[in-house]
Amino acid sequence: MTTRSAPRRTRALTTTAAGAAALLLALSACSSSSDSSSEKDSSEKDSAKKLSGTVTVFAAASLKESFTTLKEKFEAEHPGTKVAFNFGGSDTLAASITSGAPADVFAAASDKTMKIVTDAHDTDGTPTTFVRNQLAIATLPGNPQQIGTLKDLTKSGLKVALCAKTVPCGAAAQKALDASGLKLTPVSYEQDVKGALTKVELKEVDAAVVYKTDVKAAGGKVDGVEFPESAEAINAYPIAPLKDAPNAAAAKAFVALVKSAEGQKVLTAAGFLKP
Repeated sequence: MTTRSAPRRTRALTTTAAGAAALLLALSACSSSSDSSSEKDSSEKDSAKKLSGTVTVFAAASLKESFTTLKEKFEAEHPGTKVAFNFGGSDTLAASITSGAPADVFAAASDKTMKIVTDAHDTDGTPTTFVRNQLAIATLPGNPQQIGTLKDLTKSGLKVALCAKTVPCGAAAQKALDASGLKLTPVSYEQDVKGALTKVELKEVDAAVVYKTDVKAAGGKVDGVEFPESAEAINAYPIAPLKDAPNAAAAKAFVALVKSAEGQKVLTAAGFLKP
């Protein structure tokens, strides 16, 4: 009987040893997975901590209010960083970038002006559209001239300001005028959309063709008039980090914020249209 029972004990011991080995392997795998996950989390945290210094953003003038809000969010999320802006006409900004001006990010108000930079191979990757914008007419508070259509801007004696034709808002305005078969000679051409809006705010002109976002940002300083022809001239806004960005890591992080759900919420609240 002793001889017959020995193999059973051997098999039992073997089974027990195999089970223990399997348990050890499982625990090792769990530990490895846990360690890997911890290392990943730690790596992501370290990456976030590495962001520091100033990120310089060249952006279309119409983005001033919404990007200023995003600046506050970015700096709060990344202590030790600072966002510096250069707002202006997209064509002027593009020319500065291709001439070597130090910048980390370019956000333009049209694909045409972004193309100036991409053609010079100055972007880091392909630009992506992050919002769109539509034109509106800004008038004096109360709209004393009773402007209701784009055609009304051609009335004799009416003082109107437009963006320069090389600026995205000016190119869009001209496209809308052409679509309507209208000719308009403004009293001034401004180098960016905020310049055109300011003319109305200072009561130097009766009206200006700007973006809906600018009318909204101005609050009660102007009234806004929408016109159907603006649907023919909606501008797409592309953004990209720049190839020789002095602060490349922060540049990519700022672009990511602009394109994120949080960034889009700020932009749509300002009146921008979704991409």
